[in-house]
Amino acid sequence: MKIVSWNVNGIRSLLGQNPSKNFNKITTDNKLFAYIEKEQPDILLIQETKAEPEQILDSLRYPPGYYGFFNWSKAKKGYSGVVTYSKIEPKNVITEIGVPKFDIEGRIVGLEFNDFYLFNIYFPNGTSGQDRVDYKLEFYDTLFDYIKKIRTKGKAIIISGDYNTAHKEIDLARPEENRETSGFLPEEREKIDKIIDMGYIDTFRQFNTEPNNYTWWSNRARARENNVGWRIDYHFVTENFIDAVKNSYHQPEIMGSDHCPIVLKLDI
Repeated sequence: MKIVSWNVNGIRSLLGQNPSKNFNKITTDNKLFAYIEKEQPDILLIQETKAEPEQILDSLRYPPGYYGFFNWSKAKKGYSGVVTYSKIEPKNVITEIGVPKFDIEGRIVGLEFNDFYLFNIYFPNGTSGQDRVDYKLEFYDTLFDYIKKIRTKGKAIIISGDYNTAHKEIDLARPEENRETSGFLPEEREKIDKIIDMGYIDTFRQFNTEPNNYTWWSNRARARENNVGWRIDYHFVTENFIDAVKNSYHQPEIMGSDHCPIVLKLDI
C-alpha cells in the first residue's frame, strides 16, 4: 500500500482550475491528476486545499478511481482545508474531534479501515502571533487526546500531514536563526517529543538519518533552489504498526507547491 501526503497550498491551482505561476510562467496544467496517474497512490492525503468541494469543478473534484472525503474551513473561505482521496472505501469517516474552535477550521479527515485508522491533519501555523501559537499547541493536545481514545480499540494508527513544526536541528537548514520562530519554538518541538513518548514513530527517520532532507521551502530568496528548507511534514505510526512500514521518503523533485509530497509504503 502506498500512502502519500502533500500540502498543496491551494488545490484549485494544482488542478489547473486557477492559473498558477512558477518563475513568471503562467500555467493551467492539472499537475495533481498528472502526479496521481504517474505515482498511483492507494491513498492521497492533501492539506491546505483552500477550497470547499463545491468550489472545485465537477470534472476535477475526484480523480478517476478514487473516493474523496473533504473537510474545509467554516470560519472563512480560502483557508486551511483537507481532502483524502482513497482507492479503498473506508468503514468510517471522521471530520470532527468535538471541539468547535478546532472543528470549524476544517483541519481533519480520519478514515477507518480494516487494519488501521488513517488521519490526514493540517496542523495550525503559529507564525501570525502568540494567540495562534497557543491555538496550535492546544490543537496538538486536543487531537492526540481524542485519538488516544481510538487507540483503545487496538487498531494501528497513522497520523500524517503538515505538522508545521520541525522537530530537531537536523530538520531545518538554519536552526540557530529560527529558535524564536514559530515552527521551531521549544514549546512546539516539545509537542513532537510528547507524540513520540505516546508511542508514535517518525517513519522517515527509520530510513533516513541524514541532514538536508526537507519538505517545505519558503517562496523567497530561492530557498528551494538552494535547499534552505524545513522538514515539517510527517507520517507518524503507532509502535504496533512499524513492522508493516517498508519505506518512508520525500519527493522534493515534485513541484507545484511550496511543500513536496511525502510517501509511506506499507506491507499489509
